[in-house]
Amino acid sequence: MASTAPWVLQKPTALLVLADGTVIEGNGLGATGEAIGEVCFNTALTGYQEVLTDPSYEGQIVTFTFPHIGNVGVNEEDEESLGSISRTGAVGTIFKADISTPSNYRATSDLDAWLKKRGIIAMSGIDTRALTAMLREKGVVDAVIAHSPDGHFDIEALKKKAAGWSGLVGLDLAKQVTGGKTSQWEETPWVWNEGYGEVDAASMHIVAVDFGVKRNILRLLAGLGAKVTVVPATASAEDILGLKPDGVFLSNGPGDPAATGEYAVPMLRELLKTDIPIFGICLGHQILALAAGAKTVKMHQGHHGANHPVKDHTTGKVEIVSMNHGFAVETASLPEGVKETHISLFDGSNCGLTLTGKPVFSVQHHPEASPGSQDSHYLFRRFANLIRERKGEPALTERA
Repeated sequence: MASTAPWVLQKPTALLVLADGTVIEGNGLGATGEAIGEVCFNTALTGYQEVLTDPSYEGQIVTFTFPHIGNVGVNEEDEESLGSISRTGAVGTIFKADISTPSNYRATSDLDAWLKKRGIIAMSGIDTRALTAMLREKGVVDAVIAHSPDGHFDIEALKKKAAGWSGLVGLDLAKQVTGGKTSQWEETPWVWNEGYGEVDAASMHIVAVDFGVKRNILRLLAGLGAKVTVVPATASAEDILGLKPDGVFLSNGPGDPAATGEYAVPMLRELLKTDIPIFGICLGHQILALAAGAKTVKMHQGHHGANHPVKDHTTGKVEIVSMNHGFAVETASLPEGVKETHISLFDGSNCGLTLTGKPVFSVQHHPEASPGSQDSHYLFRRFANLIRERKGEPALTERA
């Protein structure tokens, strides 16, 4: 009986077809079919499930620079998107090594089965260091990722599809990932071997505008002792004010922030006429900047990882943070009355702002993500203290 020698290359079951016509072959994993998106790279060593379910990755294909992805499996508790098991987050993902058997007491499934269930197309066997080097040099690229178990692909059609995609600039994805109706959130942060808690007696009411919000953000808001009401991205200022909030939170989310100009920016400009405390993260930060009169720009390669140093000018301290953004606020465009509070120590780009004389601030990074520490959790207490000050209540201790 004939056998295939181990050194003979097998037919590829996955392709990454770039917009310039480059074809990269690999082993197919996860869901079958094809998906189009912007290829970026993420340098995190852990948290792949949180990354892949972060709605901010909608419209993107994530290349992990860490070679071994899937070692600890997946579990229901680490999902970040608010939606059901249907995919919200990355449209595809790329690994160097094949997925190994999970080894973790919290695992309830292996990564490959989870990818299939969630509809995420994946591929392995890729020289991710070479791909990452290309992305650093040329910038993020548009591509189609395809998985066919029988190895049959219409390569010319895939090339045409990749080349014809409009890309993320000008694309409004917040409407695509936001929840369709107003809802309540009561879950508080996870405790070792106890799981998630629940708000007992709320001391404040926060309205969170869902542009693609992550669950752990809502948990930390609830952990402040807040009643949290989640409203869709398209909620008007009248809708929000009608809920009588003590504070308003602007969430993270995907796509071009400028594309939200028809609904989110006008809503926020109305809220800024009040004295209600406002806190924004990621896309929420960018929308706040736009509402205040600044501009946003597309970045060369973006910031995606869990080891980014950011300096808080208000405290002089440096924190190691989680990042996920391909657009940034243009520092030079900040108008009078808008003060830069945080900067990236990698490239000097803007990572935070505050409005002079108003209880309003925002950051570009993800303070809820806890990349090995809780360096940025103080920002949630800062928000709570603005609310408490407005209500005439004593401040919480702001630990950095």
